[in-house]
Amino acid sequence: MKVLVVGGAGYIGSHMVKFLFHQGCEVVVLDDLSSGNADISRYASLTIGNVSDKEVLGKVLPGVCAVMHFASSIEVSESIRNPAKYYLNNLSNTLTLLDSMCEHSVSNFIFSSTAATFGEPITLPIDENHSQVPINPYGKSKLMVEQILEDYDRAYGLTSVCLRYFNAAGADPAGEFGECHEPETHLIPLVLKAALGLRESINIYGRDYVTPDGTCIRDYVHVMDLCSAHWLALTSLLKGSGSQRYNLGNGHGFSVKEVIEAAIDVTGRTIKVVDAPRRAGDPAVLVADSAKAKVELGWVPRYHDLKTIIEHAWKWELSGNRPR
Repeated sequence: MKVLVVGGAGYIGSHMVKFLFHQGCEVVVLDDLSSGNADISRYASLTIGNVSDKEVLGKVLPGVCAVMHFASSIEVSESIRNPAKYYLNNLSNTLTLLDSMCEHSVSNFIFSSTAATFGEPITLPIDENHSQVPINPYGKSKLMVEQILEDYDRAYGLTSVCLRYFNAAGADPAGEFGECHEPETHLIPLVLKAALGLRESINIYGRDYVTPDGTCIRDYVHVMDLCSAHWLALTSLLKGSGSQRYNLGNGHGFSVKEVIEAAIDVTGRTIKVVDAPRRAGDPAVLVADSAKAKVELGWVPRYHDLKTIIEHAWKWELSGNRPR
């Protein structure tokens, strides 16, 4: 089985490529390496290029049975400052990919979507029927692709599974791949950078939320559990299940304070904490209802313990495998 992984050298993509390799797949990666790891070539055939290039797509698409798409811009605050980048990369470039798939008769697509498509939560936990009213260009760009995929299914028979991640976290348990963004905005790697002395402190943006300890609560899902969900979605698509949408999370949230305390415990190091004002648009609680994925796909997250998630991320931080 030949699978094209777009953005396969990035954080989640690299873990997915290794996972697919160990499932016996022939893996082809298309990545411009703007934020990826060329070491992925040990598990895949790597083509360096951008998803906007139809000529390059014409070289990597023939013979593949499915495409997994991870090549998105993901920083919420940047999307507000520079929405053009997000509509170009996340929307326009994805349209180019979808049109090329249709031209080459590739009809199975798995899309990395996001909980940001929901906007401010109305009910918790958030299931697939929750209203989708995104509050930033990042979430809007992802929702637009979800809507386009519905039209492409009806018109062209391109079936898709959209997987809406909550907070992807953790790292390859073997320590080979991990989370590395520039700039880094995710809590767990930022906390671990503070533990390593690579940053002076970690900010807590508000301690007066209506939560048990006053800090925001988020649903952290291990990157390898995301990979298993993608694999199950792929096998379901190839069996003819049709297009579907799934929320992916642990179903249990952890507060900012709990994450910091767990990181101190795992690393055995002192982490300086600085109180900062609330950030605009930060909901108190974001937690997923992933029952649909568990029932329909048989998805069972393995790494749901917060300390395990942080231990795997810490192991990678100490491994020396961070791209240079």
